[in-house]
Amino acid sequence: MASPDYREADAIAVRATVKLLDGPLDLTRPTPCAGWDLGDLLAHMTIQHLGFAAAARGESWSLAQWAPRPLGADPAATYAAAASEVLDAFGSVDDLDGKITLAEIAPVPIAAWRGISAHTIDYVVHGWDVAQALGKDWTLPEEVLVETRPIAEGVPETSKAFAAPIAAPPDASTMDMILLRLGRVPR
Repeated sequence: MASPDYREADAIAVRATVKLLDGPLDLTRPTPCAGWDLGDLLAHMTIQHLGFAAAARGESWSLAQWAPRPLGADPAATYAAAASEVLDAFGSVDDLDGKITLAEIAPVPIAAWRGISAHTIDYVVHGWDVAQALGKDWTLPEEVLVETRPIAEGVPETSKAFAAPIAAPPDASTMDMILLRLGRVPR
């Protein structure tokens, strides 16, 4: 059985996050991520792109390298460059079952497809976080949401990366189910 390939869903979500950053940015705006303003969130997302790209290329980053860095004079361009880097790196992965090292995610090497799935769900949700901070709509194709919902459901309830799950009403949209599963309150 072939390993799941989330690269297309990941690319759609990541490219959508880049589009959210068109126009003026107030990096002090609050986000749904506790304690993070938009600048903090974008710095986190940028370093995550760079760390996952390094892993996909077979490089190993120490935990210290995962620490967010200042975004510079043009945060949107810095973010877009990191997004392009991770998409290129994921596109060059030949063996989805091959091992990659993500010190921030797991203490031991994991299959590339698992790393890509973690990145994918992060950008489905962090895209929503950015959209909320900017007062913009966050709409991804339903196929992407259906494909990524099982990733969200597989996140342990005690994950440090997300808040505790919230029960979803029976009529919740797929996006709302993902958000609620990862402790976000859809607005």
